[in-house]
Amino acid sequence: MSVAASVVEPLPSHALMVLLLQVGVLLLCALLLGRLAERLGMPAVVGELTAGVLLGPSLLFHVAPGVGNWLFPQSAEHMHLLDAVGQFGVILLVGFSGIHLDLKLVRRQGARAAGVGAAGLLVPLVLGAWLGFVLPAQLRAPGADQTVFALFVGVVMCVSAIPVIARTLIDMKLIHRDVGQMILVAVTIDDAVGWVLLSLIAAMATTGLYAGEVLTTLGEVGVLMLVTVTVGRWLIGAAMRASARADVPGLPVVTAVVLMMLSAAGTHALGLEAALGAFFCGILIGGTKDFDTASLAPLNTTIMAVLAPLFFATAGLRMDLTSLIDPEVALWGLAVFAVAVLGKFLGAFLGGLTTRMNRWESLALGAGINARGVIEVIIALIGVRLGLLTVEMYSIVVLVAVLTSLMAPPLLRYAMNRVEQTAEEKLRGHRFLSQPDTPQASPTPTTTADP
Repeated sequence: MSVAASVVEPLPSHALMVLLLQVGVLLLCALLLGRLAERLGMPAVVGELTAGVLLGPSLLFHVAPGVGNWLFPQSAEHMHLLDAVGQFGVILLVGFSGIHLDLKLVRRQGARAAGVGAAGLLVPLVLGAWLGFVLPAQLRAPGADQTVFALFVGVVMCVSAIPVIARTLIDMKLIHRDVGQMILVAVTIDDAVGWVLLSLIAAMATTGLYAGEVLTTLGEVGVLMLVTVTVGRWLIGAAMRASARADVPGLPVVTAVVLMMLSAAGTHALGLEAALGAFFCGILIGGTKDFDTASLAPLNTTIMAVLAPLFFATAGLRMDLTSLIDPEVALWGLAVFAVAVLGKFLGAFLGGLTTRMNRWESLALGAGINARGVIEVIIALIGVRLGLLTVEMYSIVVLVAVLTSLMAPPLLRYAMNRVEQTAEEKLRGHRFLSQPDTPQASPTPTTTADP
């Protein structure tokens, strides 16, 4: 057989044309509706998800089924191509979420932060897992193990969204307040642990709930974290510093993308979730000494303005809001939303009270970390890929992510209006609020609204 005969045929012309049209139409609609959402005082992600909802089975496939099926053919070939584009954006988005973490802030808050973070994590995790066991089978994908599904629902309930929360605190001028700092620390802890738990559950969904497999997965996670804080920190730090010293335009951006992709491939090869590797890589990039993350501003712009909106529009395509018309599904959806909100508020409120915060500060803490935003949308899509969620359950989870993000600002404002500002906070405010891109909120310049 000749070399020429063994070469894989290129992508068919029609499939390429459809992909290009899909990307163009989704991105255009996401841009327009994202800007509209911002004008209405909502996060851009609401409009971006709505773009996919309108172009998917919720509307277009009912109003003009011929157009819908032609533009978004429900075949593995076409959907996998679109998913591949979306996955590239997800890995970079999660990596940048890792860069947003401020480990110095976590260390400064110490045991107090650990107590708040643990309560904000464990209470919704336990309540969510219990809910996962009582949810009807119609919300669980066929063949999905009930225990794995229940644990996955628990993780869905316990995560928050650093980009959404950091942007909300900045916009509301609360980033300098003690409560604002504590919210960021609690979310940092919750999200870091949440990604690890998600990887464990992803491995269970793939290999099954066998004691040997679970122990192997735990061992792999342990080895991964050990390598991350030792060899990984040295390699990534050296690579980022070298890219900055080379004084080659765009080299730090390329280096960061390469490192995130290789890290994601490494964790995926271990049977863990690919996003976990990107998340750890982002943490190490953000914590690299003698490296200015401002040089990654072009990548931040590309992710926030192009890749993230495209991913969220693609995620909206998988939602079918008509499925929620079923009274039973709608009632279970309300139950999921209630448990999600109650779990986060109760956990944060108890964590705040046990660390000597008053009831209004504890309420503000719950309001802040209750915002799920982008992270929960990503996790919901992972649940679909793992074969755990039905379309109905996926739609419910995404709606929870949107609604909890919309709840955060008014509840934060209500609670913080009743918390007196200290002299120390006023001094800190003069320093923070005169620098919009504070390191405590976002070490990278935010050129567009965080989703």
